[in-house]
Amino acid sequence: MLISMNLADKITLSRIILAPFFFFFIKAEFIPREPAIIVLWILFAWMEISDLIDGKIARSSNHVDSFGKLFDPFADVISRVTYFLAFASIGIMPLWVLLIVMYREFGILFLRALLALKGTAMGARPGGKLKAGSYMVAGLLSLGLYTVQLYASNMNGVAFGSFSNHSSEMAGLASVLQTLTYISYVVVAIATVLSFVDYLVQFKKLYK
Repeated sequence: MLISMNLADKITLSRIILAPFFFFFIKAEFIPREPAIIVLWILFAWMEISDLIDGKIARSSNHVDSFGKLFDPFADVISRVTYFLAFASIGIMPLWVLLIVMYREFGILFLRALLALKGTAMGARPGGKLKAGSYMVAGLLSLGLYTVQLYASNMNGVAFGSFSNHSSEMAGLASVLQTLTYISYVVVAIATVLSFVDYLVQFKKLYK
């Protein structure tokens, strides 16, 4: 199966393979936090960048097919739900937003499965792209908040002289990021609901 995959599908598959490592590195406290954060940023960057380039590669190489239309959003669900679960597990993502996200994602997968039974593949929708953008921003802010919180915590442990000023600045930055992150998750919740409505309308048109 892997051998028969085209390049775009292999890039899509990489998101599914790497997603569990994001959760592992954020939760494995026995790994020093500094290298763990670097790995987390690399994993997050690749998961988001690969989502942009796999579609372009598929279109440029004329490999757009029903499998790719289903596989790409499936990989998106796996990767983004995984890093949202990671952020929720450390208290950054509100659990009520995670619940809305999971209901939406599994609901869309069910709609796609129903259409697949009729031989129809539902591609990306404008609402889905808006939702994906809000997911990326929330994930970016969450990882930034986690990074700053860790450095602020480390500075508090050695706060003296000039270090105390830097510690206060980091704490202030963490407070601002915490507010922005929460706002971004409210936007995620709204975009998630609107996206589901958008897909539901399209589903009704295609299922007739």
